[in-house]
Amino acid sequence: MKQEFMGYKRPNGSVGIRNYLAVIPSVFCANTTVGKIAAQVEGAVALPHAVGCAQVGFDLELTARTLKSMACHPNVGAVIVVGLGCERFNPQELYDAVKENGKPVALFVIQDEGGTTATIRKAVDKAREFKAILDQDRRTPCPLSSLMMGTKCGGTDATSGLAANPAVGNAADRIVAAGGSAILSELNELLGTEDFLARRAVSPQVADKIYSAIYEIEDVLRSGLDPTLPENRNHLISRGNFDGGVSSIVEKALGGVHKSGTSPIVDVIEYAVPPDPSLKGLFLMNYESHDGEVVTGMIGCGAQLVAFTTGRGNPTGHPVAPVIKITGNEKTWRSMEENFDFNASGIISQGRSVEETGEELLELILRIAGGEETTAEKIGGTELFCVGRRHGYHRKSREELWAGHSCPS
Repeated sequence: MKQEFMGYKRPNGSVGIRNYLAVIPSVFCANTTVGKIAAQVEGAVALPHAVGCAQVGFDLELTARTLKSMACHPNVGAVIVVGLGCERFNPQELYDAVKENGKPVALFVIQDEGGTTATIRKAVDKAREFKAILDQDRRTPCPLSSLMMGTKCGGTDATSGLAANPAVGNAADRIVAAGGSAILSELNELLGTEDFLARRAVSPQVADKIYSAIYEIEDVLRSGLDPTLPENRNHLISRGNFDGGVSSIVEKALGGVHKSGTSPIVDVIEYAVPPDPSLKGLFLMNYESHDGEVVTGMIGCGAQLVAFTTGRGNPTGHPVAPVIKITGNEKTWRSMEENFDFNASGIISQGRSVEETGEELLELILRIAGGEETTAEKIGGTELFCVGRRHGYHRKSREELWAGHSCPS
C-alpha cells in the first residue's frame, strides 16, 4: 500500500489536507456577522460558537486555546477574525496567534468598524483577497508520517466494539507504524480501562499521567452528579446506547478502547494543545466525551481528520477537518448509507478479518486526506465544532485525585 497522500505543505513544516479560509468570531455576539461574511466567499468556512465572554479561569483558557488552535490548524490557509470589541476574550490575541503562525490574517472589530453592515463589507473584500491567494496553492506528495488521526465513537451500539472500533484501531496502528500519529480520548467512557492503558505507556511517567487523567475525569463526573434529580439525569451513557445493546459504562469502555489499536501510548496531551513536535505515535487526550467538544479538542491538537464510529448512525461534520463515518452495523449502513463513508460490518456478518478491514479503511483515509470528500462534507455538516467547557470544577493536585484509589502495581 502507498504510504503518502496529496496534501498542503505549510511554511512551519505542518501538512494540511484541506485549504480553508476560516472566518472566526472571538465571541458569540459576532456569530451572525461571521456567517454572512463566509456565505459571500466561495469555499470559506464559518466557526460560530457560544462562548468568548462572561467566562473566568480555566473555562476562558479553554476558549482561547481552542479558537487559536482552529485558526492555526494546518487545514486552514488564511483567517478572518471578527470581534465585537468589549468581550472577555480579546480578538487581538487570536489575531496575534495566527500572525505568528505565518498565514494571512485580518481583524475586524464590529464596534470599531461602524456596525454589522460595514464590518461585513470590509471583511468580505479582504476575504476575497485571501481566497485568491489560497487558490494558487497546490497539493504535493506528503508522507503518511505527517498525518494525525483523531478517533471518536458516537451513537454507539453493540457492533461498535466488535467491528467498527477494532477496524479504526487497526488503521491507527498502521498510521503509527508509518511514523504518524493517532489520538484516543473520551476518558469518561474509558473508566475501568486505566490499568490496560497504563500497561501500554512508553514509560512509568506516562503511565502515571494516564492514571491521573482518568482519575480526574472520574472526579469531574462525580462533582457533576446530583442525586436529587431524576435518575436519568445522572446516567453515564446515553439512552441510544441502551437501545443499541450497551448496558453499562463498563461495556462501552471495553468496546471503545479498541479504537486505539495496540500501539504504545507515547504521552497524555491536554485539550486543544498539540503534542511536543518531537513526539509521534498514539496519544491520549485528557477530556471527556461530548461529541463536538472532544472532536474539536483532537483537531485542536493537530488531527487533520477524525475516524468516527457509530452503530446508531450520525450525520455530523466539522468545518475544519473531515470526519469519516464508520459503522459495524449492516442494518444502520443500509438505512443511512448517505451518512456513512465505510462499512465495517463484514467483520461480523461475513467473517472478514480486522486486518483486511483496517487496510481498506486506511486506503479510504489516504484518499480523503488527498481531497476526496466525506459524506459529512458533501452535506455541509459542521455540528461538531464545539468549544470545550470546564466551569465550577476545582483542578486538584495528584494527591487529591489519587485519594481513594489503590496504588497501581
